[in-house]
Amino acid sequence: MSQPVQPPNQPQQPYGGQPADGNPYAAGPGASAPAAPTGNPYGDQPPATTGNPYGDQPPAPTGNPFGNPQGQPAPFAPAPPAPPARNSLALGVLVALGAAIVASILYGVLLGSIEREFGYAAIGVGFLVGFAAAKLGGANPVTIAAAAVFSVGAVYFGQLIGYAMVMADAAQVSFSEVFLDHFDTVTRVWKEDADFMRYLFIALGAIAAIGGAKKAN
Repeated sequence: MSQPVQPPNQPQQPYGGQPADGNPYAAGPGASAPAAPTGNPYGDQPPATTGNPYGDQPPAPTGNPFGNPQGQPAPFAPAPPAPPARNSLALGVLVALGAAIVASILYGVLLGSIEREFGYAAIGVGFLVGFAAAKLGGANPVTIAAAAVFSVGAVYFGQLIGYAMVMADAAQVSFSEVFLDHFDTVTRVWKEDADFMRYLFIALGAIAAIGGAKKAN
């Protein structure tokens, strides 16, 4: 069999391609042309960084490891601080003393007006003293004890005021003259008339003061 003879004056390409535009390494017919160079001899590069070789970093901590790092509002508001406890011993004692003086005068005027005494009034005196002392001075044990002692004095002096009013009315003299100038006489008459019920009323005043203090708190 015969072989075809190559045409003259046509150089043979060592890689089987055809010369194109004087480039002996260009691809032959039908091959796609290479992409035009972009001026970067190293090909596509990743975008320029911002100066941080380690990439984006999380925001700076705020000092709370459990807080919200994005600065968003907390899902719930913090609880308000508890109000300070009422524990003023001096205030409670002063209030107990003032309430005892006022209650003693009211109790004495009541006894002198009706010329008799009853247990509910003594209980009211003690309750008023204990409630006022604990309400303004706090539930200090010393305050409660002071309220009980002052209640005993309030009931006692209230009874003396009532006796002085009755004696002043009987003698047709002023109350101040009997109570201030003849206080020893008033106390002597009170002791002569004192019985079990009278001392019981005094004790009820102290008990009521403790109950009033507990009711206030």
